[in-house]
Amino acid sequence: MGTSCPEKLTGHCYCGAITFSASEKPEDVAYCHCDSCRRSTGGAVAAFAGFKENAVTFTPHRGQEVTVKPGAKRTFCADCGSSLTGSYDYLPDQIYIAIGVIDQADALTPNIHCHDAERLSWLHIDDELERMPESARAKLNDH
Repeated sequence: MGTSCPEKLTGHCYCGAITFSASEKPEDVAYCHCDSCRRSTGGAVAAFAGFKENAVTFTPHRGQEVTVKPGAKRTFCADCGSSLTGSYDYLPDQIYIAIGVIDQADALTPNIHCHDAERLSWLHIDDELERMPESARAKLNDH
């Protein structure tokens, strides 16, 4: 994560119906190359900032919850469809917010690639970050 990350982060969905603020910096910022994250965000790769769940406040609510795969809950704005959050049973008390809806996204530098074995073959991100072939749950739970 970038050293210029502000203490308080804010954001909103595309239409502005849902806003949020985080009272602490994220614990992790990760790329995720898994098929589920690509499909839920619509991007070639997803990027999320992971926060302690109690550090984030949503107004008026977290969004519409969708569970397609057991143990994974995602939220979206019911008005504009923005991908907002992911929470996973294997990462308790954490919430992952899509980087694209965070106002200070430019200050959030990823520190790991998750599910790199599912990366699209034509996508090349030239960095020196650790690349986990599958889930990085052990590393992300180590806080």
